[in-house]
This record gives sequence, structure tokens and C-alpha cells, in this order.
Amino acid sequence: MGPGKSKGRRLPLLPLRGLLVYPSMVLHLDVGREKSVRALERAMVDDHMILLCSQSEVNIEEPTQEDIYRIGTIARVRQMLKLPNGTIRVLVEGVVRAEVLDYLPNEEFYEVMIKELPEQESEDSETDALMRTVLSQFENYINLSKKVTPETLAAVSDIDEPGRLADVITSHLSLKIRDKQDILETVDVRQRLEKLLDILHNEREVLELERKINSRVKKQMEKTQKEYYLREQMKAIQKELGDKEGRAGEVEELRNQLEEAGLPEKVKEKVEKEIDRLEKMPSTSAEGGVIRNYIDWLLSLPWNKGDEEGIDFDLERAEEILNEDHYGLDKPKERVLEYLAVQKLVQKLKGPILCLVGPPGVGKTSIARSIAKSLGRKFVRISLGGVRDEAEIRGHRRTYVGAMPGRIMQGMKTAGTVNPVFLLDEIDKMAMDFRGDPAAALLEVLDPEQNSTFSDHFIEVPFDLSNVMFVTTANGLHNVPRPLLDRMEILSIPGYTELEKLQIAERYLLPKQKREHGLDENQLTVDDGALQQVIREYTREAGVRNLEQQLAALCRKAAKQIVSKNHDGSVIVVDSDKIKEWLGPIKFRYGQAEQDDQIGAVTGLAWTEVGGDTLVIEVTVMQGSGKLTLTGKLGDVMKESAQAAFSYMRSKAAELNIDPEFHEKNDIHIHIPEGAIPKDGPSAGITMATALISALTNRPVSREVAMTGEITLRGRVLPIGGLKEKSLAAHRAGIKKVLLPKGNEHDLVDVPESIRAEMTFIPVAHMDEVLQHALLPLPVPEQKAGTHVT
Repeated sequence: MGPGKSKGRRLPLLPLRGLLVYPSMVLHLDVGREKSVRALERAMVDDHMILLCSQSEVNIEEPTQEDIYRIGTIARVRQMLKLPNGTIRVLVEGVVRAEVLDYLPNEEFYEVMIKELPEQESEDSETDALMRTVLSQFENYINLSKKVTPETLAAVSDIDEPGRLADVITSHLSLKIRDKQDILETVDVRQRLEKLLDILHNEREVLELERKINSRVKKQMEKTQKEYYLREQMKAIQKELGDKEGRAGEVEELRNQLEEAGLPEKVKEKVEKEIDRLEKMPSTSAEGGVIRNYIDWLLSLPWNKGDEEGIDFDLERAEEILNEDHYGLDKPKERVLEYLAVQKLVQKLKGPILCLVGPPGVGKTSIARSIAKSLGRKFVRISLGGVRDEAEIRGHRRTYVGAMPGRIMQGMKTAGTVNPVFLLDEIDKMAMDFRGDPAAALLEVLDPEQNSTFSDHFIEVPFDLSNVMFVTTANGLHNVPRPLLDRMEILSIPGYTELEKLQIAERYLLPKQKREHGLDENQLTVDDGALQQVIREYTREAGVRNLEQQLAALCRKAAKQIVSKNHDGSVIVVDSDKIKEWLGPIKFRYGQAEQDDQIGAVTGLAWTEVGGDTLVIEVTVMQGSGKLTLTGKLGDVMKESAQAAFSYMRSKAAELNIDPEFHEKNDIHIHIPEGAIPKDGPSAGITMATALISALTNRPVSREVAMTGEITLRGRVLPIGGLKEKSLAAHRAGIKKVLLPKGNEHDLVDVPESIRAEMTFIPVAHMDEVLQHALLPLPVPEQKAGTHVT
């Protein structure tokens, strides 16, 4: 292709990032962008010619016309190779400069009309002088830079054309793209050489400055090494002199820290004594490091420093903080507010020791953190799960190698104040072995009358823990020793009801998971019915940990749908059908009311660790010899309740119109589904008695009635526990009427008002009242055709 022959020529354009190609320059390029690949493919189909222009900004992935320089280089594609990673490596050779006249409409790649800019040769003496000067400056640049090999200088020296010489030298310089582009856009050869000469002059000055800086740094390093050598000599001399001078500086620093710390008198005397010992100790002594570590610990503990926010606080603000962080948990909140009120009145109060007891996931640890927030105090947490060494609490004695304080003192150091909120997590998970009993060591820590002089084996100086508010957590109390339990105020957190879980999910869990998964409020909506379905059919727990995991799964599904190409940007609404699609088949089933009035089948109410549930007690009467069979994996207490109900029914057989000899002619089978689940407790007594009487009298039981209560041999109905959870289970199952013991009437206050409004609660004191409300009249037999009743 001859220069100047093709004006207004159409060529594909390949934008370059961080790279520039000059005429007569041969190099490899890696091409990965789709438009660039298509431009190469078009060039290979036509005449292997393509226009290479640089981008003004390297970071732009899809450059516009304004982002690409107007002057570039027409290049010939020599080779093209597809790499395994999808990119294309090409070998190109620059041919001639060209200017972009116009961009042609093409969606697949950049296509332009160009005008070639041929070299304007100049062969006069001034040009020759410029060439020699440029070569001389380039040689100086090579000597200073060391980045260009001498062989390059030899190759450049053989170039006769002034324009090509300027291009080749510029390509070997470490310049910015805009400076290299300036050379490319300079078509006049003499001007190009003059610009290159200025650039080489500036680069030489910069390189000379770099050399001076490097020389200065080298001298400084030599000076540092010399000082290090002299210091080592001083250390050797001090060692020969007993190291008096070197130790003196360290001791002086410690004495200054002691004066600034403002420690109590006894602690100050102890530290001064240890500093005197350290001063007399040679640096080679291993005990010197132990003493220094001990002094550092004494100086770092918060002997007098405390948070004063707890006295002049706003009670309403504290209550607002507790309510913001947690829904429900009224008793722990009320206890904290009582403590705050008393503290404000007396200005000083020994820190209470609260023990939050409840199943996993109910928020025991987080309520402790909220307590610290509401008090305006620092929060410290240590986990006691698996701790079996007394030294973990009291610390090691300093005679042992690697001795350190116990975790109580470590927590106080972390807090930095004498009155933090200190959480002892999983206090029921401690163990005991030959190294001691950590629970016994905690007796002093958690005793308000003793912890004002807590003694750590490592610290050895009594430390005041009476201002600390200790909060402990446990899943159960059966593993906590009685003396330790005696020192704590127990606050039970039995778990959340369905209504509470629904509120927690709406207010806290779902917004939290949306934030963590990068979802906006208006991108995902989960309706109340779907949330209730997740709570009932995909979780079974007292807390909300598994519920949060299920909501996180919904957010992940929504995020995947949002970033997919098929998403139209509309709000994703999760309903019941979407729940089944995203979370899969139902994992748990809950009890539901019977559809028909049945004989020998009564709906009972049960309490479990994960809330209340309904269970149907079934009784079948068969001809036999008086055998009583109990199935359903019943515990001893429940078996005894069945025996008591059976004995009561036998004693009342005549009053109930039951054959007095029924127990000799019939076998009775009591079954409580589901058979694989263990069941125990006395609260099913009246339920089993009602089922027995219904089966033997053939009177159906109302499907709208559920009951709970313990029975005595004389028919009295005794109180039970868990009424709130049982009532919610009955409401969930569609029960309209609940029979409860008279002694539990006062517990109806704990049942949500909305539940009480939709259901009828009937307190009963005797079994006669239970039968009156539960049993229906005998069904009237159907008349045969042709008969007449008078």
C-alpha cells in the first residue's frame, strides 16, 4: 500500500488501552473486548489492515468517540491466535499515520472513514543535526536509566529516516500516553524531533534527581547501619558494666507511667516494689521479662477509671434503646429499668448478677449487649463453654512459665473501666477435672459481698468487681451448681410465640437480611401470610435463629433473580406459592383441629421447648379381658396420668352410665400420635379421662374444644404450666373453646388480647365441668322406613 493513495478510506478501528503503536513498529496485542474482536475479524476478512487508536482514559470499558484520540496508526495484522482464556493475541505492524474523519454507523464494531498522513521527509543539515543531538541525548538517557539495553542504542543508531528515528526512540521511553500521542500527532518530522529533544532533556533531569535521591538514601542507610553497630557496641559495654545505664531508661519510663496512672495506694506500693526489683535485675535474667510483664498488667488495669453515664442517664431513653433492639422480653427489660431507677436515686449500687435462661436463639447474648448500650457502659463478653480449668477464672500463679491473668481480669483490661457490663456466656457448659472446678472459682466473682476484693492468682492485688454488672446466660439450670445458682437472679426467657416471631421477622430480621444481601426496601416484599408460613412450616424452635436462616435464603433467591438478565426491575413479592418454590417442601407440620365430632378422640394441648402444639388423644375399646395399653412413647408421668384417669372413670362408672364390669370384658387402648416423639407431663390427665369416657359412653367430643389440665383420683383439675404457648397453638389449629384449670385463670393475662377476643376460655375445677363442655349428647338413631314412634 503506497502512502497517500487512499484518502477517505473505510477501515475497522481497534481502541488501545495504555498502549500506542507507531509506524514501522511491530508488537503483540491481547484483544478481549467484543467490539475489538469483531474489528479484527473484519480486518482479516478484508485486507488485514486496521486502524489502531489509543483511548484517553484507560479505565473506560466501552469508549465513545470522545474517548478515542482522532489520530492513530494504520497497521497490518500479521498473525492472530486465540488463547484458552478467550482473548486473541495478534501480531501487528504499524504502517502509516492516519486521521479519523468520521465514525460510520456500526453496532458490531467501530468503523471509521480515515485520511492517511504520510511522512513529510526533510533531508537538510538542520535535520541531520537534530538527529545527532537526539541520539546523544538518548545515549545519556540509557546511561542514567538502565532501563534500556545498550543493544537498543546500537539498533537505533542505524536508522537513517528522521521520522522513524523519532518514533522508535519515543517507543522506548517511559512516557505517559498523552506525551506519546503528542509525538504521534506531529506529522512534521523536524517538529517531531524538536519535541522529542525536549522530552529527552526533561527525562535526563528527572533521572539525575533520582540518582541524587538514591545516593542520599544510601548514605542515610549507611549512617543507620553505623548507628546500629555503635548501639550494639554500647550494649556489650553496658553488659560488662552490669547493664546499669540501659535498665535505667526503662525504669524511668515505668516510673513516669506509674505517676500518670493514679493507682490506689496499695497497688502503687506494689508497682514501686516491682520496679525496684526490675532495676536491680540484669537484662540477661529471664525473670526480668516476667517482672516487666507483671508491671505492665498492673499499670494497664482500670483501677479507678469508670463510665459515669450510668448516674445521669435518661430512663425513657434507656427504655427506648431496649425496645429498639428487641421485641418482647418484657421481664429482662423491666429488671434493667428497675436497676437504673434505683441507681439514679442512691447514686451508688452494687452491680446485680442476672442470669438469662432460655433455649438457643432467643436473644440472651444480644439483650446483654443492649443492656450495656442502654446503661452507656462498655460491654465485655467471655464464653465459658468447655472451660474446665480453675486458672481460666483466677489466673495462673506467676511461678509458672507462661503465666497470665484469668479471663475475668483480661476482660476488665479489655473494657478499660471498673463498671462495664460483663457477660459470662454459657455458664451451664463448664466442666470440672483434676485442674480444679471453675464453677467454684466463680462463687467469689458473682457474690456481691465478696467480689469487692477479688483476688487473681497472677495479679495478687485485690481488685474491686462490685461496680461490674454481671450478666450470665444458660440454656438450662440443671448443670449449674446450687451455690452458684443461689448468687444469681434468674430471668427466664422461654421463647417467642408465633405472633412475637412474626413481629421480630418484620421489624428486625427481614430488614437486616435485606441490608446484608444488598437489597433495597422496595426490591423485595414478603407478605404476612408468607412469613407466618415460614414460621409454622419451615422452622420449629424457641428462638429465631433458624427463622433468620430461612429469611436469608429468601433474600439470596431474590438477589439471584434481580441480577439475572430476565428480571424487569419490578418488586419481587414473596407469597405462599413462592415460599414453596424457593424453600422446598414443608419441613414441619403443626396440629390442626378435627373436622368432625368424634367418639374417643379429644384434642389436647402440649408445651414443648419450641412453643405450644396440639395433640389428639385416641381411645379404642375392644372385647377382651380388661387390659389397658398405652402407646405413643409416653413418659412415666404421662402413664401415671392415664392410670389416674382410668381409675377415676371406674369410680364414676355408675354416674356416667357405664357398665361397672366394663374393665373385665373389654381391652382399652390409649394412643397419642406421633409415635416417634417422646411425650411426658401431667397436663393431659383430663384429656385422657374425657377420651376414655367418650369411648365407653359412645358420646362424641366437640371438635371445637381443646383442653389441658392434670386430674386427681377424685376428679379435681389441677393447674398446669405453659398456658400462653398452649393457647397460641389452639388458636393456630382453629380451636374455638379451651378448657383450662381454674387455678390458671390468672395466667390468661399473659395470653395476647387478640387471641382472647377470638377464643372462649373456660376455667374448670372438676371433671364434671369438663364433661359438660366437651361431650355432646348421644346421637339420635335413625328411624327405619315404615316404623312409627309414639
